[in-house]
Amino acid sequence: MKVFAWHVHGSWMDAFVRGPHTYVLPTLPEGGPWGLGRAGRPWPDNVVEAGEAELADTDVDVVVLQRPEEVERAERLLGRRPGRDVPAVFVEHNTPLGNVPDTRHPLADQAGIPIVHVTHFNQLIWDSGQAPVVVIPHGVPDPGEQYTGSVDRAAVVINEPVRRGRRTGTDLLPAFCRAAPVDLFGMGLAGINEHTGVDGERLRPIGDLPLAELHRELAARRLYLHTARWTSLGLSLLEAMHLGMPVVALATTEAAVTVPREAGFVATDVGALTTAIRQLIADPGLARSAGKAAREHALAHHGLEAFLRNWDTLFGRLTA
Repeated sequence: MKVFAWHVHGSWMDAFVRGPHTYVLPTLPEGGPWGLGRAGRPWPDNVVEAGEAELADTDVDVVVLQRPEEVERAERLLGRRPGRDVPAVFVEHNTPLGNVPDTRHPLADQAGIPIVHVTHFNQLIWDSGQAPVVVIPHGVPDPGEQYTGSVDRAAVVINEPVRRGRRTGTDLLPAFCRAAPVDLFGMGLAGINEHTGVDGERLRPIGDLPLAELHRELAARRLYLHTARWTSLGLSLLEAMHLGMPVVALATTEAAVTVPREAGFVATDVGALTTAIRQLIADPGLARSAGKAAREHALAHHGLEAFLRNWDTLFGRLTA
C-alpha cells in the first residue's frame, strides 16, 4: 500500500520506512519542516518524494500523522480528510509538556484517528480521552555488535542540550563528568561548556554525525549514559544497546523498564549512577558483560521485525 507521512523524526522514520510499502514523503524546494522528503537519507527505493502539486493526484491508502497541524495540511494537499476520507493514525512521539498528568492529547476523542503511542509510559501519561489507542514500541535496525569500549569515556547523545535543559538532564552533566570524562553527540551543542561550567576536555562536544559514523564512535566508548528526565524513549539508547554497550540511565519514563538489571545501572539517585559510571570505567570486563546483556535484551524487545509487523497489523485493520 501507499503510506503518506512527513519526515519529522529521522531516527524513527529510519525504522518505519524499512517495511514492504511505498512511503510517500512531501518535499519542498526549500526543505524545512514541511518538505524534507528523504533529506539525503540512505533509505530504500520504496521511499519516494512528492511535491505538493503531485499530491492531489497521488492515491494513498493510509496517512500517518505526527503533528496536530498535519490533519488540516494533509487534507489540503491530498484533497481528502484524514480519518474520514482516508484511513489515518496519529503517532505520538513525545511525553506531554503541559499539566502532567492531566494533559489532554490534541487528538483526544477523535474516534476516526487512532493514537499510536511509542511507549506504554506515553499511553499512561497522556489523557487520550475516548480516542482509540495503540502502543507500538520502538524498533530499530540492528547496527550489529560493534562495542569495543576502548575509549574510557562515557558517551551521551542529546540534541539541543542548552535549549532543552532539565528535560534532557543537561544540568546533571557536571556531576557525571566528575565521575568520568564525557563525549557529547547530537545537534545544537554550541555553548554547552559555558552553560555547564565544564571544560572542553572533561565534556567534549563531538556534534551531529551520520548514523553509521555515530554508531562506530559510540561503540568505542566504555559506556552509554542516558540522562533524560522527561522524554518518550531516546532511540539512541536502543541503538547503543544494540551495539552492545553497557548503560547507565536515569530511571525515568520508559527507560526505567527498558534497561534490565544485568545490562547496566538504572536509578534515580545521581550519586548511585556516578558510582556505577566509575565502576564501568574501571572494569572493562564488567562493561563488556553488561553490554552483551543489553544487546540481547534490545534484540528481543526492540528489534525491527516486530516493529514493522505491528505496523502492518495496524495498517491491515485500518484498511480492512
